[in-house]
Amino acid sequence: MAHLFHHKGKKEESEYSNEYGSGYAEQTTVVEDDYEKYNKEEKSHKNKEHLGEMGALAAGAFALYEKHEAKKDPENAHRHKIEEEIAAVAAVGSGGYAFHEHHEKKEAHKQAEEYEGGEKKHHGFFG
Repeated sequence: MAHLFHHKGKKEESEYSNEYGSGYAEQTTVVEDDYEKYNKEEKSHKNKEHLGEMGALAAGAFALYEKHEAKKDPENAHRHKIEEEIAAVAAVGSGGYAFHEHHEKKEAHKQAEEYEGGEKKHHGFFG
C-alpha cells in the first residue's frame, strides 16, 4: 500500500463566526504524520543497533588481542588479563545494547504497520 500523504505544514485559512466575533482562523495541518514518525524511529533504532554491534565486535577483538598479549608477555600478564576481562565486559554490554535496540526497532516497525492499516501478511507456517 503506497503512502500518499507527503505534505509539510500546509496552511489554510477559513472564515468562522461564533459568539466571540467573526474573522479568519489559521489552521495548520500536521507536519509529520504518525506513519512517518514510526518509520524515522525504526530507522534510528536500526542505526543504534548497528552501532551496538560494532561496539561488541571492537571490544571482542580487543579482548582477544589482550588474551594474546597475556601469553606473549608473561611479565605483564596480569595487566593484560585484567584488560581482557574489562574488554569482554564491554563487549557483553554492547551486545546487550544492540539486542535492546533490535527489540525497539521491531516494536517501532509493528507500530508503523498498525498505523498504516493492519497486519502485513507474513508468509510463514503459522503467520
